Amino acid sequence: MLTRHKDKSEDISRLRRQYLALALRKAKPGTGSHHHFLRKRTLTYSVTDLRQILHKTAFIIVGGVATRLYMPERMTSDLDILIAAEDILTLEEELKTAGCQKQGDLFIGGSTWLLPDKSLLDVIVSDEHWIKEAIRHSRTAADDLPYIDLPYLVLMKLHSGPVQDLADISRMLGCADEAGLRDVRMIIAEYLPDDREDLESLILLGKLETKAG
Repeated sequence: MLTRHKDKSEDISRLRRQYLALALRKAKPGTGSHHHFLRKRTLTYSVTDLRQILHKTAFIIVGGVATRLYMPERMTSDLDILIAAEDILTLEEELKTAGCQKQGDLFIGGSTWLLPDKSLLDVIVSDEHWIKEAIRHSRTAADDLPYIDLPYLVLMKLHSGPVQDLADISRMLGCADEAGLRDVRMIIAEYLPDDREDLESLILLGKLETKAG
């Protein structure tokens, strides 16, 4: 099992580096969206106020909804949250009490639930030792919900590997200031030290996109 997991991680790293090498060869300054658009931050699409459902479970919003704090908002109907593995029983009890219906399990660990307002909630469960730290250092947005802070969001997406996640990382980092980049570099150096070179490539791609042509 450990060998299979290691092989998968190595495959993801190899494919990521191939993608980054191609992107860097093709990238030119200012060829992305206009820099004024890239700096827009909106919460146009409202999400379910989970504070009315989860009173005991500590959680943070992750996924596509969370990216809107760090790059232009895109329409998404998915609401993803992250919780510590030790809180799964408390969470399930709270969701069931609120009338939520479990739809199935997630391949990455966790489950999908149908909320009373008919929206879907993906609960990502992890026992990674940085989860509690990420939850403690959440960012409260204008809707008063707890969102994952940029360094931990980059950590999650860099670890998962899909191309869309890499595109999100480069755009978010392209919009980040030097203090934000410093914090991201610190977290990646601590938890994914082997991926620091890839991180720098993603930062470069993001800065090329935001640079006015």
